[in-house]
Amino acid sequence: MKINQLFVTGLFAGILCVSTTYAQFGGLGKKLLDKGNEMVAGGSLNKLLKQPQAITTNFADVDKTDSKPPTFTEGQTAQPLYLLPKNTTGGFKLCEGFFEMTNKSYCLHAGTRGPSKGDGYMLAPVLGPKKDLVITILKHAEQHANVQQRDIQVLLWAIIARTKFADMNTNIKLTASTLLSPQELLMLQGGALGVLPANLMEKAKGQLPNALQSVFEAENSIRRLAASGASSYEDMEKYAVLAGLAPQPDPEVPAGIWSLHPDGYYIRYMPLGYSVTKVQIFVPKGLSSSKPDLVYDGPSGIACPANVGAQRLAQTNEPLNPDYSKKLTTICFTN
Repeated sequence: MKINQLFVTGLFAGILCVSTTYAQFGGLGKKLLDKGNEMVAGGSLNKLLKQPQAITTNFADVDKTDSKPPTFTEGQTAQPLYLLPKNTTGGFKLCEGFFEMTNKSYCLHAGTRGPSKGDGYMLAPVLGPKKDLVITILKHAEQHANVQQRDIQVLLWAIIARTKFADMNTNIKLTASTLLSPQELLMLQGGALGVLPANLMEKAKGQLPNALQSVFEAENSIRRLAASGASSYEDMEKYAVLAGLAPQPDPEVPAGIWSLHPDGYYIRYMPLGYSVTKVQIFVPKGLSSSKPDLVYDGPSGIACPANVGAQRLAQTNEPLNPDYSKKLTTICFTN
């Protein structure tokens, strides 16, 4: 951790975080507005709008082939997934049976609403320019119990909002430097945006579909808060997770639907809010025999809602309130 902190200090020494309250800018405020007008006139705005989001996963990336209804495992009792052994990269080694775990999860879509009753979530791959960075953070977080889930969520919000590392406040930089190596920290710079002035924001929103306007505006607000040393988790959450219910759930994708994992087992997600998700896994008979290296690795997939107004949720291998006094009723592995 000390090495990472020294790197961050040395690399970004002398960088000043500019206040994003335009009233405090004075003459600089006018320059920002002029710059915004220049961007529009020069066509830079179009380039900005064409930049991909940090994480691009959406429901179109879901493979619904051979999905199963919520009643698929009706009458069966799930065993604790967290009691299964792990492989060298932190994933759970699977065997035949029905397993579940309530784990930490994270919001990966600013400007949308939290999970609502009736929302169906299905497995989707992690896609986008920052996919490797997000997966790395989620995996390293398990090794740093001293880092709070809220602090990790704030870092992830800053990343999906495409915040420049140089613009992040000290607390977010500290979280990043704890979870990432110096080389990995450099990955934060690519594809980042600055805080856009108000006039440029309005012109940008005018060129976006209605469904994307709130996301674009929320990301800009998160970038502003990420640069402020006085902002809190609650301040950022107001923009990242909208209040109220999302539009009607998709009746063809009910809550509790099962997805077929590419490796042949079934998985479903039942969010309990965006920060907690119950994951259930069903491994059919004979699958683990034909695939002895079968693994479930939470961060490698996203719980993606069919409801486009709801949060997509990053998963982890970190169980919440595990009871290690329990025993598996099926002996899966022997030493």
